[in-house]
Amino acid sequence: MDEGTLSAERFEEHRAHLRAVAYRMLGSLSEAEDAVQEAWIKAARADVSGVENLRGWLTTVVSRVCLDLLRSRKSRREDPLDERPVEPAVRLLRRSDPEAELVMADSVGLALLVVMEALSPVERLAFVLHDLFAVPFADIAPIVDRSPETTQRIASRARRRVRDQGEADAGDRLRRFRAVDAFMQAARDGEFATLLSMLDPEATYRPDEAARLLGAGTEMFGARAIAEAFSGAGQWTQAVLLNGDVGVVLAPRGKLRLVLTVSFKGDRIAAIEAFAEPERLAAVELRLP
Repeated sequence: MDEGTLSAERFEEHRAHLRAVAYRMLGSLSEAEDAVQEAWIKAARADVSGVENLRGWLTTVVSRVCLDLLRSRKSRREDPLDERPVEPAVRLLRRSDPEAELVMADSVGLALLVVMEALSPVERLAFVLHDLFAVPFADIAPIVDRSPETTQRIASRARRRVRDQGEADAGDRLRRFRAVDAFMQAARDGEFATLLSMLDPEATYRPDEAARLLGAGTEMFGARAIAEAFSGAGQWTQAVLLNGDVGVVLAPRGKLRLVLTVSFKGDRIAAIEAFAEPERLAAVELRLP
């Protein structure tokens, strides 16, 4: 091995830190693991003989990888529908270790991850590196291709946006997420009484034609009818952030088949819409908090 080549052992010393950085930027453990692996591939090819602060250098490498991923998400949201795949694979739902994902999310704070969804890629990177990892603006600036002064202003703007969006709004979205997650767990477990208690008495369920053909049922009105239909169902489903709000996806083996949007009236679910049209599926941005 060349003297300037980074060994796997030296990289592993910093893996936990790099994963923490990537997770806070991306909000997905599987994506964070992919970003760290990509950082390792890039680092292993580089000459590190002149690197004095390996941890800082690797942080820069993984940050660039994360920035590319965040920009890719944004560009996918802006692509015309006819340029998107009609059967999207849901890579963000690939969670090899759900317990590890939950532990990581709890350590960061789900509320913070939800709020940061509103930030642009550059804002998110500057905020995470400076405010959460105390990286100097002079080190962040080359990553985002800005001056240190401009980078500081970007981070300050991101900080204000996080603060102004407010814990109340994030907390409300988190409560909705947890309620939807609990609703689908009750559905899978066949807990009819729990389902009934979580639904508004005048709740509605409306599937599109593709969802009906997929076996997602027909239009229903009233909490009892919906609770009866959902009781014992819900396999392969998972609660997600759907275009920044809360929803449910059916994605067996990572292939997106059905999306449920969920609306609330107070603390209860008031409306569920199911859709499976390929064009609509391709247009949504799915995130796991």
